[in-house]
Amino acid sequence: MKNPKLKISALGLLLSFSGAFGQQVDSLAVKNAVNTATKGGEGVKTVTTKEDNNRNVMLNAANNTSPRDVNIGLPSTVGGITILENDLPVVYFFWPELPNKTWRQSVGLEKTGLLKMDQLANTMGDLGFAVNSYSQTGTKDFKLKGKFTTSTFGWLQGDVNASGPISKNGWTYTVGAFANFDPSTYKLGFARNADETKIFRAGVTKYFNNDKGKISILYKYADSYSITNYAVFQYGENGKVTELDNFKIGRDSYVVRDGQMKIKDILTGESYWASMSGKDNRSTSHNIDIFGNYLLNNGWNFKFTTRAHFSKVKMANMIPLSIFNANSTAGYTLASNGQPYSGQVGTILGMYTPETPITSVAGRFSLNKQLGNHNVTLGVLEQYYHVDKFTSNRTFFFQTVEPQPQRLIGPNTDADGFYNYNAGGEYHSGTENKLSLYGTDEWKVTDNFNLSYGLHLRNHILDGEYSLTPRTVGFSFTDPSQFNHISQSFFQIAGSLNATYNITKNFGVLANFLYTEENRRLESYSQAFEPNTNKIKSPLGAFGVFWNTNWIQLISQATYLKKNNNLNRYNLVNPANSSQAQTTTVYYDIQTLGWTTDFVLKPFKGFNLHYLVTFQNPVYKKFNFNAFGKDYNYSDNNVLGVAKVLMEIDPSYSIDKWRFWASFRYFSKQYANLTNALYFAPRWETFGGVSYTVNKNINIGATVINFLNQRGASGTINGAELITDASPYYGKLLTGTYIMPLTGQFSVSFNF
Repeated sequence: MKNPKLKISALGLLLSFSGAFGQQVDSLAVKNAVNTATKGGEGVKTVTTKEDNNRNVMLNAANNTSPRDVNIGLPSTVGGITILENDLPVVYFFWPELPNKTWRQSVGLEKTGLLKMDQLANTMGDLGFAVNSYSQTGTKDFKLKGKFTTSTFGWLQGDVNASGPISKNGWTYTVGAFANFDPSTYKLGFARNADETKIFRAGVTKYFNNDKGKISILYKYADSYSITNYAVFQYGENGKVTELDNFKIGRDSYVVRDGQMKIKDILTGESYWASMSGKDNRSTSHNIDIFGNYLLNNGWNFKFTTRAHFSKVKMANMIPLSIFNANSTAGYTLASNGQPYSGQVGTILGMYTPETPITSVAGRFSLNKQLGNHNVTLGVLEQYYHVDKFTSNRTFFFQTVEPQPQRLIGPNTDADGFYNYNAGGEYHSGTENKLSLYGTDEWKVTDNFNLSYGLHLRNHILDGEYSLTPRTVGFSFTDPSQFNHISQSFFQIAGSLNATYNITKNFGVLANFLYTEENRRLESYSQAFEPNTNKIKSPLGAFGVFWNTNWIQLISQATYLKKNNNLNRYNLVNPANSSQAQTTTVYYDIQTLGWTTDFVLKPFKGFNLHYLVTFQNPVYKKFNFNAFGKDYNYSDNNVLGVAKVLMEIDPSYSIDKWRFWASFRYFSKQYANLTNALYFAPRWETFGGVSYTVNKNINIGATVINFLNQRGASGTINGAELITDASPYYGKLLTGTYIMPLTGQFSVSFNF
């Protein structure tokens, strides 16, 4: 598995469709999810919205750059939650261009919400949730809005957008800039910032006469690099981790001091050095959107959105695999000065993707109209994607175990301290094309009974090249005959059926079914094997009850979800010899049962309490593979990194110009390796804040992340996937991901 893509803190949301998928969720039962229908003069309260905007989607415990990931009982996708902008994905595929390289939460967005799972299945044909955002378009009146954010660790973020009229005949403009300079919470040895991102926007909007609609043409330029850090800790009984005296979790960097790695280009065989910062780890993109709507004379609303996206991606990652002890006779020396070294040695996998051009063109066109008791939408979605010679060059090296570690030269390395060049290296090139037809209908059958359903039909074509040549140590492509042609065409179906029935004015039952299909992508051909292209099917069924009054909105729902034919590539370490590592591909199924209860309580003016609890049991099925000459079978083992019990408590209180809030998120133990021998103890993630409205134009706020100052680790433990007996690892040094340490953030917002 491409580990650097996994490290986004898992938190999620509860919406009317997905309230109890056996996963992490937020409040479903919020005011804007209550639809009132007339019945004899009384309101019948149901849950029928497509999108929920009351979501703290960006409140992330792992970093300042990405939305909260939505856990649906399956392992976190490597790219995190799907992000849409103007109804289209901000990137066609998250690897190698991660969504946060071209999109950030910003005042340059007019609206940001969360798209429910059934809507994503119906309109995009995909499984999961999506952040649904819309760019700020031109406005008929002048508007200026902005935000400045800083933190106790020196985070600097400036964000501003201006919009207004150009002429009296409906032409308007918008222009904005976003700049992020984030050192995170640790100090690197080679750069100030762990994330530097700049996004610039400009565009024009034309409003049609008689309020028929509008059309916008927007340009966006993004320039971004980011670095992933890991923690070193001592593992103990009952999943407890202990912070080292000389390495503070979240405060110290485990990235090699100079940020450099030596690469052998898998296409040319040329050797060179690549850096984790600057020009070698930077993505740039140009984005042109044309979108809007027009109300036709027959009452149908024609909505359209198109995008041309051009990017050049460079990416560098360093992934810790294992730690072992070397005595004075082992033959390790510091690369900087040749001084002999003895002590703890860390094994590191370096992955480098040189500049890769990516082009994607997409368009969505739909017609919507209220037809009696039916709200009908019919649409077409087209997505074209081209990636030109993607490669992931591999290298391995050793480093000291300390803050800002030093690179080591070992007995099996070259003179610079590197070895196993391109073992497990990746390559693919080509195009993907998805053409879809979809339709949805929200049908108010009676005052008490509502049906919502949709169908998505998609043709997915792959056309490209890959290679079946084994990626042995020192490998590079030197013969054009090593490449094979990819030519695949898949027909895929997705859709949903949701029903709600009010037994009384405030109480009712709901039932949901969702189904998606997918096949392999070009990325699945990166390794030296022919991937299994059998259909990946994800059926989901749920049943529950809801209760909505003026003071409480509640939902309780049970769900079954299964997904077959998953593919993951694991960087495995031999449990019998920690200096040996290999990349292994595994196909497997996952199923999960869950039950969630979620409510929002408003007992008196100004006070709001959101509470949820989720019980789930996600397990692997048909999970077997061979590594280091041995067969492994982990069927019925618990899914990595997914807690079985999740809880969230969110109180808030508003009085006069003040608002006080807190968020407590509980995770039961999370398994940290495939055998389930290692796990992390239960933990809390905590947030709190206060905001003050100075006047109608200015607001100031303060947020504290991890105010209990917990220093525990989360996610998975690198290099420990095959460990079967935890006891020898008690007291051993391991590496993994973590939540942010105690951090204060401060912001000033203005809106004129």
